[in-house]
Amino acid sequence: MLPPSGADFNDYHATVKATASSIAKLVKAGHKVAITHGNGPQVGNRLLQQEACSETPRLPLDVLGAETQGQIGYMLQKELRNALPSKETISIVTQVVVDAKDEAFSNPTKSVGPFYDVPPGRPGWTVRKIGQRWRRVVPSPKPVDIIEKEAIKEAHGKGIVIACGGGGIPVIRHGGRLEGVEGVIDKDLAGAIMASLLDVDLFLMLTDVDGVHLNHGKADQTLLRRMAVKDAKRLLEGDELGEGSMRPKVQAAVNFVSKTGKSAIIASLKDMQKAVEGKAGTIIV
Repeated sequence: MLPPSGADFNDYHATVKATASSIAKLVKAGHKVAITHGNGPQVGNRLLQQEACSETPRLPLDVLGAETQGQIGYMLQKELRNALPSKETISIVTQVVVDAKDEAFSNPTKSVGPFYDVPPGRPGWTVRKIGQRWRRVVPSPKPVDIIEKEAIKEAHGKGIVIACGGGGIPVIRHGGRLEGVEGVIDKDLAGAIMASLLDVDLFLMLTDVDGVHLNHGKADQTLLRRMAVKDAKRLLEGDELGEGSMRPKVQAAVNFVSKTGKSAIIASLKDMQKAVEGKAGTIIV
C-alpha cells in the first residue's frame, strides 16, 4: 500500500481516510484483507526533524521505523474501524529479521524523505538521483523472517491486520537476543513474505503509477498488463527497472508467485478495486 503523504496533516489524514474507504469496499464485497504500508517519506521527515533540533536525543533508524509504523498503523486502524465498525482491526508493530552481513549496509539504496531539485549536500548523507531529482538514501537490507508471524496469523484469522509497516523494524539475531540495526526494509519484499505466510490468494502492491512500464518516462513507454514469472525474472536481469522504485516491486512479485503459484498485481492506488478484479495494473503469474 502507498504510504500516506501530503503537504500537511490534513492532506495526510485525507489520504489515509480515502485509502481506508477503498479497503472497506473490498471487505464489504467479501474479500479478506491484510495490509502493509510504506514509511519512506515519514522516516525521512523524522530524520530531518531530529537533525534540525539539537535539544532532543537522536534516535536510530530502527526506532524511527517503529515510530512511523505505529503512526501510520494507528491512522489506518482508526479509519478502518470508522468505516467497518463491526470488524476487528489491529496494527502490529512488527520486527523483521535481516542478515547482519547484508551488503546493503555498505550500499544504501532506500529512498527516504523529500525530493530535492539539486543535491542537498548535507554532511553524513548519501543521496541518489531519481529521475531528474535527488533524494536521500539509507541501507535497505533484505527481509529474512518475521518475528511476530504467529500473532499476525492469529489477527488475520479474526479480522483485519496491519503489519510489517515500512517493511518492518530491521533486527538481527545476536547471541540469542534481538538487536535493532540502522536501515529501512523495503515494504514490498517484506509484504511478499507476509502474503506467503498468510496464504493469500492475491498479493496486491499499490503505488503512484498504473503498473510496470517498458521505457518508463519516455514518449514510447508501454504498460505491461501481464507477465509470466519467467519474463519478470528476465526483466530483473536488465537495467529497465529503477533500483528504488519498480525493481523491488517486481522482485517481490517474483518471490511471492514463485513460492505460492498464485498471482501478484502492481497497480495504482486509485485503481485498487479494478486491480483486484484483474482490470488494472500489471499482473504477474
